[in-house]
Amino acid sequence: MSRICLSDNVNKLGIEKDVVRVLKKYNILTIENLWKLNRNDLKKMRLSAKDIKHIKIKMQLQSIDLNGKKYNKN
Repeated sequence: MSRICLSDNVNKLGIEKDVVRVLKKYNILTIENLWKLNRNDLKKMRLSAKDIKHIKIKMQLQSIDLNGKKYNKN
């Protein structure tokens, strides 16, 4: 997976199409929109714990996480 930018579409994370559809329904179109959310926000969108975990893993692979967190890659 190539590096992403926060302005990229959420599709670039490689998450499941059904989850992307739910995010788009709530106007979460960019990775930055998703990055600013927390787990409870995603639960309110009726995403399952499994889907939320999948989102978090895909984001962490890009050195970012929910709640606007960034990680340094060595």
